[in-house]
Amino acid sequence: MSLSRTRTQTLLSLSLLAFLAACSTVPPEPGEPGAPGSPEQPAVDIGLQPLTVPPLASLPETPPRVLEGKFVPVGWGALPGWQNDDLGQVWKAFINNCKGLMRPVSGSLAMPARSAPRAWQPVCAAAQQAGLSADAGAAQVRGFIEAQLQPWRLADAAGKPAKNTVTGYYEPLIRASRKRSGQYQWPLYAPPDDLLTVDLGTVYPELAGKRIRGKLQGKRVVPYDTRAQIAGSENQPPVIVWADDPVEAFFLQIQGSGRAQLEDGSMIRLAYADHNGRPYASIGKWLAEKGEMPLAQTSMQNIKAWAQRNPARVQEMLNANPAMVFFREEKIVDPQLGPKGAYGIPLIGERAVAIDTRFVPLGAPVYLATQYPASNQPLRRLMFAQDTGAAIKGAARTDFYWGFGDEAGAKAGRMKQTGEMWVLWPKGAGAPAAR
Repeated sequence: MSLSRTRTQTLLSLSLLAFLAACSTVPPEPGEPGAPGSPEQPAVDIGLQPLTVPPLASLPETPPRVLEGKFVPVGWGALPGWQNDDLGQVWKAFINNCKGLMRPVSGSLAMPARSAPRAWQPVCAAAQQAGLSADAGAAQVRGFIEAQLQPWRLADAAGKPAKNTVTGYYEPLIRASRKRSGQYQWPLYAPPDDLLTVDLGTVYPELAGKRIRGKLQGKRVVPYDTRAQIAGSENQPPVIVWADDPVEAFFLQIQGSGRAQLEDGSMIRLAYADHNGRPYASIGKWLAEKGEMPLAQTSMQNIKAWAQRNPARVQEMLNANPAMVFFREEKIVDPQLGPKGAYGIPLIGERAVAIDTRFVPLGAPVYLATQYPASNQPLRRLMFAQDTGAAIKGAARTDFYWGFGDEAGAKAGRMKQTGEMWVLWPKGAGAPAAR
């Protein structure tokens, strides 16, 4: 390659990175100002289809990705509370996870560090042949898992057990209407037609996983509109529903998805579809800086009360956060299943977590040892690594999905504990790896 071409590509890469810093960010993280990964959206929802396990020979042999996590094999007795975890409702989650592991590889899904499908094929084939029902007993499920999987303790760079922060997220509920009227004044948008998403990794491999969002202005790509610009525009994105409360609608965006109960009593899901690429800014911090309330008191309840006292300033408060999340409407077929995480599989409350794929591959069952929110009561549970987040960085850093509704939201809001993790990997497949 010529020097001039190398220099040109380098300069272009730097300019793209500069643009990335200006106009691209990840959408709000469930429960935190970060972002879940954009889930793969297959033409057919595999979460609702039977498990299909292809022959091992049909799965491509892809080189493993080196994970930053260090792994130490241990016996099942090393997992604190393993025998006390009620696995009676876990089989459905295990089978759903296998559906993700065994799905055909696609270009966009290949970007995150996903569990190696070839390593999991014998396990998922055995699960298919086991014939257990969705409500299989704890003893049956535990026996299967112990026979098929090997626990590996996740360690830090020094080889010591990795310990990190465990936060929580959930699927909220809002009340909404298809039409704007009365109290239903706060729009939740579908992606706008002029929003561009550019995957830089398709052009420059060194930028794999980096995306920019913007819009065309003449022949130039410029950052997409801020929240304030969208709210003040005459050409707004399509509105899916109008919410009755601006703060609840805002927090639904922070969570990344949620359910909306319509006026006729029916319910739909608003699932994360895209975002405007602008950086997240805390409205709680804005209220504190304006002297409206101490930062420590900026809970959703207190922010709602402030909004009710200051209706003329609500849009000003919301505009303090330039980021905007766009949604797509989904039917709720199974109320037990939550929104799809970055892995593209519907999350199940208290059995799914978001992890850092540099250390743990998507789709891996993990065992988490932490505490219940704001307490010392042990919370030790088999989970499935099915989501990611920009704020979820580091070995054993975890975001715990609590499920749907107000109770789940209360737990998620109080969750900030310390935890450690074990990755459960197929026996005989060596240490955990990703592709």
